[in-house]
Amino acid sequence: MLSKKTKYGIKALTYLAKQEEKMPVAIATISKSENISLKFLESILLTLRKNGLLGSKKGKGGGYYLLKEPNEILMTSIYRILEGPISMVPCVSLNFYEKCDDCPDENACAVHKLMIQVRDNTLQIFRNTTLADLTSHSSNQE
Repeated sequence: MLSKKTKYGIKALTYLAKQEEKMPVAIATISKSENISLKFLESILLTLRKNGLLGSKKGKGGGYYLLKEPNEILMTSIYRILEGPISMVPCVSLNFYEKCDDCPDENACAVHKLMIQVRDNTLQIFRNTTLADLTSHSSNQE
């Protein structure tokens, strides 16, 4: 399941992407609009800033803003920053591969074969979806 951290991170990024003016947005504004705990949101936005998706400005008129255009921010980036590996098991991960302790032969493993399909289909969606796609479709799907 998707963690609350990732869910809220996507919601906050989408909120920032929808802003007409590319001015910094206060954390409290995002928190209230998206119904996310302020403390939890601070932690999420800090992680996104440390990983190069957000910039921040302190003081009056301060807050967070996107460093890239929404159409340049892929879901793969957001997911990996907030959630970690996209794969459900380590033996099929592209970026975090580990051999499973209990598996003598990956090529003969039914779980491995299934999880490769799950990974590939998930990656297909994440690689072809940007933050801009979420902002243009979100009002239709809510």
